[in-house]
Amino acid sequence: MVRLGQNFLTDTNLLDAIVRDAALEPNDVVLEIGGGEGALSERIAPLVSHLHTIEIDQSLAGELEEIAARHANVSLIRGDAMRVRLERLDPAPTTVTSNLPYSIATPAILKTIEELPGVRSWTVMVQHEIAERLRSRPGSREYGAPSVLVQLACDVERLRAIDRAVFRPRPRVDSALLRLVRRRPAAPVALRRLVREAFAHRRKSLAGSLELAGGPPREATRAALRQLGLDENVRAEALAPSEFAALAERLEAR
Repeated sequence: MVRLGQNFLTDTNLLDAIVRDAALEPNDVVLEIGGGEGALSERIAPLVSHLHTIEIDQSLAGELEEIAARHANVSLIRGDAMRVRLERLDPAPTTVTSNLPYSIATPAILKTIEELPGVRSWTVMVQHEIAERLRSRPGSREYGAPSVLVQLACDVERLRAIDRAVFRPRPRVDSALLRLVRRRPAAPVALRRLVREAFAHRRKSLAGSLELAGGPPREATRAALRQLGLDENVRAEALAPSEFAALAERLEAR
């Protein structure tokens, strides 16, 4: 039975490799979303200053509580990671290392980028499709609002492919291990809204999609695009993250 959509990694060599890939340091404060049965937690705790583990599945509480009892530097948070006020975690996380539940992988990454400015790196296992989406480039089929929002703040690298056979129960998809390294703060609220509205109607021009989604009037966007030297009829998927940032600044100035 899959507990709340979770698939548990069973390959001990791969678990060890993930911890090595995370390059954890003794003064790191780690956030782990989806502690599961504690396989990663057990490996991370001895290496770092503090580990915050969030787990929604109450049936796993006993296993994680045992780990917390053995390691004084482990805080166990029972609840939905998407509802936890991450900015209140004390000490504040400096890195995220997780086998992310498939159902929340993308929003969880975006939430940590936005709410945890002190996090400098992420080493996270996600569904292969999500990994491709987050590291995709303008013009590709996978490129969308999550790609832009993540890349506005971070460099994204796929570290390794993960076969579905190493999970219990075995999922229907393969996974990948991603590394994100923060280069800039999270996009401001207005820019995040602009990006999401730009991709709301992918078959429309960017200007048309923004207007239909309740954003700036079509002509205002077209004028801003022309001022930036861009095609006024361009679609959202053609713009690089930096061009979205420039467009937001131009529209705000107007």
